[in-house]
Parts: sequence; structure tokens; C-alpha cells
Amino acid sequence: MITEEIRARLFSLQDTAYRDFQVKLIPGMDAQKEIGVRTPELRKLAKELAKREDIREFLNDLPHQYFDENQLHAFILSGEKDFEKCMEDLERFLPYVDNWATCDQTSPKVFRKHRKELLDAIRRWIESDHLYTVRFAIKMLMEHFLDEDFDPAYPEMVAEVRSEEYYIRMMIAWYFATALAKQYEAVLPYLEQKKLDVWTHNKTIQKAVESYRITEEQKIYLKSLKRKNER
Repeated sequence: MITEEIRARLFSLQDTAYRDFQVKLIPGMDAQKEIGVRTPELRKLAKELAKREDIREFLNDLPHQYFDENQLHAFILSGEKDFEKCMEDLERFLPYVDNWATCDQTSPKVFRKHRKELLDAIRRWIESDHLYTVRFAIKMLMEHFLDEDFDPAYPEMVAEVRSEEYYIRMMIAWYFATALAKQYEAVLPYLEQKKLDVWTHNKTIQKAVESYRITEEQKIYLKSLKRKNER
């Protein structure tokens, strides 16, 4: 089977020192599920495998056994040029994404040409009960809808997400910090009117202040909006 062939290839690229380092970056990651293949090698392998006619056997063989297989899967999807095929595979894959790294590495380039259809999917994903599906939805809004396709309704969608999950709250903060850099006037009221929970509010300010895309004057004002723990 292609999955066994791919797994053998991954182990041939194993870097145990990198594996030990990577495990520390992903809380809760079972070291036994990490092979330790560096990202450039995974990207290179993904491009090679995407050309194979039998690659669907691997994409359909879920859940994968190793973190590196999930990463490889993410990179293959990211390079898929057929939107409908990409969406079909992505819908099947998302429920099995179990860490922030795989979630954030999944970024299909084909989405740039299909934003309307993507937005329909985002509206479904952002209401999911699955942590990383929600994170992925917010990430897609951040990547594709903060420039010429921006609409004030989109940050409202993100602000309405309520979760105690660290990786969702962190993504919300990342979204609003990026939105401040790109759509400052439209997004600033979310902080001025305290529409986010205290932790996410303050994390947004922290990340925005660290950004080179925010002016010094804006940073001073954002710091003045920092909130004390009101719980």
C-alpha cells in the first residue's frame, strides 16, 4: 500500500534531534507518533507524491498514524489545484487534525481563486464543535478576507466565537492583531468596546504591538486599552 511506502520514506528522512525539539513545541504530542522529518523535506516529498495517481489511497487512509503523515497530508492539500477535489479532501481531513501545527500548515493556494465558495465553508467550519476546524476557519478569514475582500461582518463572525480552548483564543487574537494592521479603523472598536474576553483582548494588543505594521502612535493607543482581569 502507498501508505506503507510513504511511511518508509518518512523514516528514511528521520532526524531524531529535530523530532525531540518538535515534540516540545506541541503540547500533548505523543513522542511515539512523531517521526521527525523537517518541513522542507516534507514539502519536497508532498510535491513528488501529489503527482502519483494512487495518492488518493493515502489521503483516504484516515486517521494517519504519525504526525508527519498529517503534515504531509496538509502540504499535499495545500498544493491541490482543483478546488472541488481540494474541498472534498479537506472536509474529510479536518476532523482528524489534532494539533495547531497541522492546522496552520494547511493552506490551499487554490482558495485564492474561489473565495466566495470558501466563505460558505468558513461559515460552517466556524460553528464546528471541533477545536481545530474552528481555528482553521478563523485562519482562512485572516488569510483571505482582510484585504480587498474585507467586510465588517467577518471580524464580527470571529468575535462571536466563544471558547475556553487556548488554540482557538490564540487564533482569535492573531486574527484581530493582523486585522488591526490591515483594517485598523474598522477593527479598533472591538477593543474600544470590549467585545472580546479579557485574555483574548490583551493578547490581541500584545501581538499587535509586536507588529512592525502597526505605527508607534497606534501602539501607544492600543497599550492604553489594555484591560485588567475583570473576572
